[in-house]
Formats: sequence, structure tokens, C-alpha cells
Amino acid sequence: MNPMSQSALVPLRKKAKMVHISQSFCQHHIKFKEIVLFLVERKMGSSRRAFLMDLARKRGFQTEIELSDSVTHIVAENNSGPEVLKWLQSKNLGFTDKTHILDISWFTECMEAKHPVEIQNRHLLTVQQDCSANFNPPLSSSCVQVSQYACQRRTTLQDTNRIFTDAFDILAEYFEFSENKGRKVAFLRASSLIKSLPFPITAMKEVERLPWLGDQMKAIIEEILEEGKSYKVLELMSEERYKSFKQFTSVFGVGLKTSDKWYRMGFRTLEDIKNEKELKLTKMQKCGFLYYEDITSSVSWAEAETTDQLIKSIVWKFVPDAVVTLTGGFRRGKKNGHDVDIIITCPRKGKEKNILHNTISVLKNQGLLLFSDIIESTFVETKLPSKHVDALDHFQKAFLILKLPTQQTAIGDIIDPCGCEGRKWKAVRLDLVITPYEQYSYALLGWTGSRQFERDLRRYTTHERKMMLDNHGLYDKSKKVFLKASNEEEIFEHLGLDYLEPWERNA
Repeated sequence: MNPMSQSALVPLRKKAKMVHISQSFCQHHIKFKEIVLFLVERKMGSSRRAFLMDLARKRGFQTEIELSDSVTHIVAENNSGPEVLKWLQSKNLGFTDKTHILDISWFTECMEAKHPVEIQNRHLLTVQQDCSANFNPPLSSSCVQVSQYACQRRTTLQDTNRIFTDAFDILAEYFEFSENKGRKVAFLRASSLIKSLPFPITAMKEVERLPWLGDQMKAIIEEILEEGKSYKVLELMSEERYKSFKQFTSVFGVGLKTSDKWYRMGFRTLEDIKNEKELKLTKMQKCGFLYYEDITSSVSWAEAETTDQLIKSIVWKFVPDAVVTLTGGFRRGKKNGHDVDIIITCPRKGKEKNILHNTISVLKNQGLLLFSDIIESTFVETKLPSKHVDALDHFQKAFLILKLPTQQTAIGDIIDPCGCEGRKWKAVRLDLVITPYEQYSYALLGWTGSRQFERDLRRYTTHERKMMLDNHGLYDKSKKVFLKASNEEEIFEHLGLDYLEPWERNA
């Protein structure tokens, strides 16, 4: 309630004296004395900032025009955490470890509710700050704030906490085999977050304020800190079902449904499967067993590069201006992977349509193709991006197994098509994806990964930007338009995100 008081009727010259008083003292009744807001003007503009500050005061909040020690909540719009930090640094403004640095979404929800709402992980901006005012990021600190979204965290291959992330990845896999999607996702998120930390975890206080770390995750971290290992993880790894599913899913063409079927039939090892003559296998699964040793061994960077050059030499012969790009983990800087992913497009509209079949024909004629499974495009231009974070795309693609020459062996010298001893080649998994040129940037972003990065990017797009994103495009629901992008940087810009290089997306 905010009735007009008699003091509002004093002469204008007396009201003018109030201009010099801090705006945290105002004519509006202060309902929430424990909260003092500061709105960052950067990207918000002075007019909008003044309007929002006035709205906040009408709702009973305190606001400050200038940042001071009394401020408890810093609110920014269309800014990332590092941008806010840099802005504060340029203005010589400081804050304490008790200051919340929040996205405008928290402020908006407070205004709609007419009272402070609980701060969720999605409201936090990514700011890794020192608790003092010198703005030097700590090597380790309990005051570190980390975004819940992997797309707002820079995650390189330098995982300084692998002892914890390996444990969480194993647990995620265990719950995937158990068809417990909720717990699987929970451990994947926790693992992804810890991979982004710039310091090694040495004490429990360092993870107290991190998102996605529930009691179970913290218990495992504490156990590893104390014992050097997690007995809970070791116990789950020794379970018969886990060990069987681990073997079954390692075969090319075998997923969870097939693994479950085999397990219920009484099979426990790959030898059990091989010895069962009556068991019907798909062509893909037969190849998976036939070239098992090759396919389950890692693909080196040199082998990925050789595969990339092979595909380029074939494609460029009949489409000289085609764009052929090595994606996946190798684009993120990995030195080894489980397969090779390549995206192909062409600036000339429609010229990409015959590339896949022509390339496969050449591979067959050269005797380099061991297996191929072609999936034709099912994309519809008017279709909106999928709402599901794990949704597959609708591009034309092929899943292949190639005969890749071993070192010092020329492609023309590859012989021994039956896979006999002494062969001069290695079976390598290859995925070829064909995309229209106008969708290439979105396809490149999607196929570069990592998987958790892509999940969080789509989740961020939906929840924070009210848009829809998949490998085909970005749709702005408020404007009801598809947003074009000629490169990945423009997609990040559409989403109001700091651009992350491919090697910073290893979430």
C-alpha cells in the first residue's frame, strides 16, 4: 500500500532537495529491506534502466543508482558474466562475495510476482570472481559462481578433476543402462560442470555453491577426496548387468534395446553372442563383430586427417566448390576419437544433393567401402526446430565403415577385401552429413558438439531466450521468424552469448 502523504504537497523548491538523496531512500514504501538492487546500464540503456528502477521501487524494492557496499543484487540484461565483470572493472566498481550477479530474468520474475523470488541456477550469470575487489580469478575458491548452462562455460580438454568426472561419467552410463534417464542426465550435468572448473577440487567447501551437485554427487566427491576412490562406483561397475551392457553396446549397431533383449535371453558376454549360431544379426551388427577390434580401438588424429583428405579428394573432383569440414571431437581439439564426422555442403543451391551417392560410388569402386547405411533427408522447410534437446536432425547422411590404409600404404595398394591376416588397412567408422548451404552453420554447430554442450545450448535457447534451436536453424518465437546465420559467431550473437571456440565446448 502506498497512499499519498501530505509531504507530497510541499512546495516544489522543497522537493528539489530530495534529488541529492540516494534513490534507495524514496517515496515508495520499502517492503524488502534485505535486498538492494543495482541495474547495469550496459546494453540496457539509460531510459529502460530508469523505468525498471522506478518499477522496482513501486514493488517495494530498494535500488541504487551507483554501485555501493549496500548492493546485494546486480542485475544485467543481454550480458554474460564476463561482460559484467569487465564492465565493473572498467568503472572501478567492486563487490563482495555475497553479491548476487543475476540475469534480467530474475528481476522480471520478481516484478511479476511482486516479491523476491528464489534465485535459481538459471538466473545466475557466469562470473568467476575473487572475493576481494581486485578482479583476479582464483585458482580455487568457494566464492566461484558457475552458470548452470555449459554454453556459458569455457570447457577445454584440460580436465583438472578427471578423478571425479570419470566417476560421474561411469554413473551416468550405469543409469543409462538401467534406463533411468533422470539420474543419467543428473550425473552428466554434474560431470560437465566439474570439467569446466579452472582449479582442482581439494576440499568440499569448494563445491558448496556449485549448481547441479546434489547430496549424492557431493558424497561421491567427499569419498574420493578421503579415500582416493569411490567404492560405490566400483560396486556398480562390478554388477553383471553393467558389465554385459558395456560389452554389448561396444558393438557397432547395438543399442540399449538390443542389449536388453540379449541380456534377457541369458547372454552375458560377446563370446556368448558369437557362439549362438541361431541368433539373427543385422548387417550393421555383423560388420560390428567382424571389424570389432578396429572399430573399438580409437581413431587417431592422423587417421581422421587421412579420412578427411580422402573424402575431400573425391568430392572436389565433381563439386570443386564444395565445403568439406571435419567436425565432432576432432574439431574440438581431441587427438583421438571413436569415429570420424564430416559435414559437406555447397554454396550453389541444390548442388549438394548428389554428393553423398556419388562419393559412396567412388568409395565402392576404389574398394574402400566395407559397410554403408544411407538415410535420405526428411527435412521440411516450414517445420519448426524440435523442442527436445536430444532430437536428431533430418539431413541426408550415411554411416560408413571404410578401409583406411595404414601408414606407408597407398590407397591404390589396399588389397585383401576379405579381412585376412596381414592386411594393410584399418576399418574406421565414418559419418557423412549433407546439408543445404543456408543451414550449414547450424549443422556445423550441432555436429561439433560436445553432446552436453549442445543439450545445454538448446535448453538455454528455450528457457532463457524463448527461442527454438536445432541443427537446422534458430526460430524466434516472439518475432515468429527464422534467424539466418552465415557462421557460428552469428548464432551465438543471436542468443546473446559470448562466442566459444570449438575447443572450448568440451563439456
